[in-house]
Amino acid sequence: MAKSPANHGREWTRDAERQMKQLVKENTPTRVMALKLGRTPAAIYNKAQELGISLKPTNQRPRGKRR
Repeated sequence: MAKSPANHGREWTRDAERQMKQLVKENTPTRVMALKLGRTPAAIYNKAQELGISLKPTNQRPRGKRR
């Protein structure tokens, strides 16, 4: 059976929320954020939605646009 993340089932702290917002600003992938925060990727998606944060990458070219 898979091992649970360190913060599984625990409440989010303000510090963890701040850290998540900073990671989003740095365009960190969701899986990496989950590892750094000790949460699952699903928990990251849910908290981002709750806080009104977009997890879409900001540094990618639009589809179909080649140089």
